[in-house]
Amino acid sequence: MAGLLHDIGKIGIDESLLNKRGKLTDAEWADMMRHPEIGYHILRSVNEFAPIAKYVLHHHERIDGNGYPRQLKDEEIPLQSKIIAIADAYDAMTSHRPYREDLSLSEVVAEFKKNSGSQFDAEILDVFIDQLLKQRVWKRIDRAGSR
Repeated sequence: MAGLLHDIGKIGIDESLLNKRGKLTDAEWADMMRHPEIGYHILRSVNEFAPIAKYVLHHHERIDGNGYPRQLKDEEIPLQSKIIAIADAYDAMTSHRPYREDLSLSEVVAEFKKNSGSQFDAEILDVFIDQLLKQRVWKRIDRAGSR
């Protein structure tokens, strides 16, 4: 459920900012960085969602401590938040955005590997990449079998 609701805090961010085509200014970026805390407060206010609020709060933390909003490091970041961070990044990289095209699978894997151990938990990321590549192989096998 936390994965589905991880960006709920974006309802508190101006839509023009969410859809901006160019690079964000420092002030705009500071505003955008508020969305995990907004989401946290929304989820904390609903009894059924209160237990997952902390996972939403920390989904932009980085293993190296350079994330936001609390600059948590490695083991301080909940496992669920580490998983959401990878899924969120994958979605961002493979979805067309107003400000850029989606990336190919090889570009996504290269970007993940570049940030393994700094932005993303290396062990979780290895499992994720392995599953992505297996899925790609199975899709090719399915296509070949249906010819």
